[in-house]
Amino acid sequence: MERKTFNPLEWLDKPDQQVKVTEQSNYTTNTQLEEVERIIQGIEANRVDVTSAYSDWVNIGFAFADEFGETGRNLFHRVSQYHPEYSTQECDKQFDNCMKARGQGVSLKTFFYHAKEAGIPLSTPKEERQDYSPASRSEKQSKNLNTKAEIKKEPEQMPTFPDSLFPELPEFLQKAIQIATSNEERDILLLGSLVAISACLPKVSGIYDGKRVYSNLFLFITAQASAGKGRLVHCRQLVNPVHKEFREQAKLHKQHYELELAEYNANKGKVEGIEKPEKPPEKMLFIPANNSSTGAYQLLGDSDGKGLIFETEGDTLAHAFKSDYGNYSDGFRKAFHHETISYYRRTDREYVDIESPCLSTVLSGTPKQVAALIPNAENGLFSRFIFYYMNVRPVWKNVFASQTPNGLDDYFDALGNEFFNLYSFLKTGQDVQFFLTADQQDQFNQFFGQIQEKYMSIQGIDYMATIRRLGLIAYRFCMIFSALRIMETGETSSKMICEERDFQASLAMVKVLVKHSSKVFAELPEDVQKPTRLNRKEKFLNKLPKHFNRQKYLEVATALSIPHKTAEGYVTDFCKSNVIHRESQDNYINTSIEENEEVKDTKES
Repeated sequence: MERKTFNPLEWLDKPDQQVKVTEQSNYTTNTQLEEVERIIQGIEANRVDVTSAYSDWVNIGFAFADEFGETGRNLFHRVSQYHPEYSTQECDKQFDNCMKARGQGVSLKTFFYHAKEAGIPLSTPKEERQDYSPASRSEKQSKNLNTKAEIKKEPEQMPTFPDSLFPELPEFLQKAIQIATSNEERDILLLGSLVAISACLPKVSGIYDGKRVYSNLFLFITAQASAGKGRLVHCRQLVNPVHKEFREQAKLHKQHYELELAEYNANKGKVEGIEKPEKPPEKMLFIPANNSSTGAYQLLGDSDGKGLIFETEGDTLAHAFKSDYGNYSDGFRKAFHHETISYYRRTDREYVDIESPCLSTVLSGTPKQVAALIPNAENGLFSRFIFYYMNVRPVWKNVFASQTPNGLDDYFDALGNEFFNLYSFLKTGQDVQFFLTADQQDQFNQFFGQIQEKYMSIQGIDYMATIRRLGLIAYRFCMIFSALRIMETGETSSKMICEERDFQASLAMVKVLVKHSSKVFAELPEDVQKPTRLNRKEKFLNKLPKHFNRQKYLEVATALSIPHKTAEGYVTDFCKSNVIHRESQDNYINTSIEENEEVKDTKES
């Protein structure tokens, strides 16, 4: 008789009758154990709880005890570990009870059912999976392509900054973004301008978490090719006059050095005690990303610890970090917090410390280039970046339309000269310390406390560093906005207080940017990626209205192809972390959104 392969999907299709496994059965225990092991690996990869109901947990224990005996104990622990109240002692105690009461008639069908409800795929028979005939393979590939074409969905649209933000911005920034032809273009021009300017606000600082910090920011604009991120390059022109001044200084130093060197060579051996002149610093604002570690540090040190890496291809920096001689990732991360960078200069046999480095970075590239630069979230580089994931608009734009008579280069060059006046004013003036008001500090702490609670529930502990550094990023946004207000008032003092409109603008930006960071975080490479189900959990939360009941959240779950049991678990988690408030029986409030956001979503739908 032909031996049949174990197929849990076929088993689940049967009515709710007990399926006994005997020596004569077509289903072998070893094959069942292999399938259970594969499904549990899927549960572990997705960190999903299939035991949220007590009765489900007990029945799974009975199934494992009845089917595998003591071997099932470890399987039971692995399945139980994602319940919020999991205890190894309680789990062992329950399995002991299951072992004593073996023969309760609960089969593995129970386990497969709950796994399937939680979204864990069950396998098909091996004969089907291992059909290697060319004809069969070609036929299956054709079917798969057709299936993929049928279920292909529109790409997820990421939020853009609200329209209400832009009229409140400093006038200089409003000029920088007014040439944008789409919301995404407007956003990246704003972010690119802020980060480029963050490298050029001398003598402006504040105290954050007890430490003195400056305005420097790291930015990565990510999008598919031809999505429009090329506009970002114009933000470089805003600070190009600063770079030119640095290069003019370097040129004068070099000329002076060459005169001194010529004099030294002429008098060498003739005049006692004459010393060879030292090479002058190679000052520049724009530090090339394609550099050795020593070269990058030396250029930063030569420019008084200040610099801007501005690369439109993010993999340029990634390639440098991957090489033995160019891996300055450690110093790069230190610079974000102005921590001292130390390096050894072999040419002069000199040990050099760069104290309080002030480095800013603007990068752009495809999602794959993000992964090349930041292969995982563990080394801290991910959390230091502002991420903006551009939406792709498959619409041809009018390439001849222009709001500037002489083109964008002339327009941004003029803005650069305008900003250079502020830079020169700050450079020659007194030190300026930035402050938030007491009320703003309270709002700030409350705002980020809520965001941290929400995203800890969605993305887990690994995302906490991103939330905490977004707090520092928001503080730096406020600092830059306040400094740019000097261009409007012409006044400054040693104490600079943040205006309320600038404070609220910073928080409005963070509300959007945290979603972009979460999107990029969820798409990190597979070996260290948080499961994509976590991103599905966030999508589920974002689709819930301000006020809803069980029927509504199950409708949302159905629209997102989320099993109802999984959605119930999500809502339970959100209630525990205070992201959702259970006001009364079957009456919930989504505290992660504001009333005006719900109105906007309703209009859009």
